[in-house]
Amino acid sequence: MIRRLTGLAFTILFAGAVSAFADQPLGPVAPKAEMNARTITTLLFQAKPGVRPDFSNKYLVYLDLSELNFKGANLAHSDFYGTDFTGANLKGADLSHTRLDRSVLMRADLSGANLTGATILRPTIYADLSSNTLDAPRFAGANLTEAHVSAELSGSDFRGADLSRANFFPFEGRPGEGTLATAYRNVLKYCDFSGARMADANMERTVLWFAKFAGANLRGVNFKDADLSRADFAGADIAGADFTRADLDGANFVGAIGIAEAKGLGQAINLDRAQR
Repeated sequence: MIRRLTGLAFTILFAGAVSAFADQPLGPVAPKAEMNARTITTLLFQAKPGVRPDFSNKYLVYLDLSELNFKGANLAHSDFYGTDFTGANLKGADLSHTRLDRSVLMRADLSGANLTGATILRPTIYADLSSNTLDAPRFAGANLTEAHVSAELSGSDFRGADLSRANFFPFEGRPGEGTLATAYRNVLKYCDFSGARMADANMERTVLWFAKFAGANLRGVNFKDADLSRADFAGADIAGADFTRADLDGANFVGAIGIAEAKGLGQAINLDRAQR
């Protein structure tokens, strides 16, 4: 009887926990994927030229898909939690509304990929603690509209990408956020955003040392509390961008457009050491 009552109590508590976290993006992740890596590899190899492989709406967690050529596959609305994409060719792939949380993206090429509404939370980017930027993934020309990113992506290529309304705020909207155990900042040092479209993106608290924003559309970007030391804004449109408490030590604003319409410059740190 005691065992039954204990088991019943556990069941009730567990059901309550599941219900409480049902709306959280990072719920329990079962390790069993719908397809194995061998099957995916075979289907990709057999895909005929001009035919886009379809792996959309699939549960494909914890798989080793490293070094695969996805041939512009449709991967939309799929779950890739913990999946290894090291060195994978994801050029032009449809990854819209996918979950790439805890995935391995070392040297992955996502140039031209559609990542609209995707989440990229705490991925593995570097092979070791040296954080070699040569391991960084590439997002040149990709569509990251409204994507949510919480990561260190130093050295990544975002040239010509669309990051409109992308959210780089480090908190993930899950239990335990805002504690000492969670990341306080995203780190995107040495990233190249030249020509990128970033209107209304949230880059609050992001570390952007030596980032290149040449010719980028930064209208309305939230740079509050960001570290923009030595960042290059030459030719960028910063009208409406908010630099409140941002560190502008050595930042280059020569040739920037819309400086008069930028917000928070009077409250920025080291503005006197920026080039204007």
